[in-house]
Amino acid sequence: MLKVGLTGGIGAGKSEVSRLLVEHGAVLIDADRIAREVVAPGTPGLAAVVQAFGEDVLAEDGGLDRPKLGSIVFADPDRLAVLNSIVHPLVGARSRELESAAAEDAVVVHDVPLLAENALAPLYDLVVVVDASPETQLDRLVRLRGMSEQDARARMAAQATREKRLEIADVVIDNDVPLEELRRRVRELWGELVRRARASRTSQE
Repeated sequence: MLKVGLTGGIGAGKSEVSRLLVEHGAVLIDADRIAREVVAPGTPGLAAVVQAFGEDVLAEDGGLDRPKLGSIVFADPDRLAVLNSIVHPLVGARSRELESAAAEDAVVVHDVPLLAENALAPLYDLVVVVDASPETQLDRLVRLRGMSEQDARARMAAQATREKRLEIADVVIDNDVPLEELRRRVRELWGELVRRARASRTSQE
């Protein structure tokens, strides 16, 4: 098994890269998706979030009001740290369960937005960083996700700097490019990941 950590700043295109890797055959463990699961209605995770932030962060249907919670934590590093202390251990435990269920020869891609922030690079055999300029990130967040510029800049500022992410990268995918070029770069990356997985398996035999 080759364990790959995939990360990138918000709006850099990490989700598109993970989707393309799945098309090639990667086993994807999506930290964002798991983070939603562990605070679903009725979970201990949601109860802990409500205890920390109050019932105002609940939507009318009893689920988490993500925009409301986001407006609180992304403008306040201390509140963000509180949220992370609740959610991250739950996400880590579920991620390990899913990884243990993958085949021995799998390329397992962990899509982890906060990989750099939480110093998780040592957990993986290889770290891939999807990189884009801050201008590109801002444009995508405002134009494609409908964020206000103020909210987009706050989200970007709450993450690690571009330089910090690049410092931990074994491989950098430059995504200031059209989709077709991104596809080609991911195809090349997949070939490298498969080669590394085979080499790792051979060395263990």
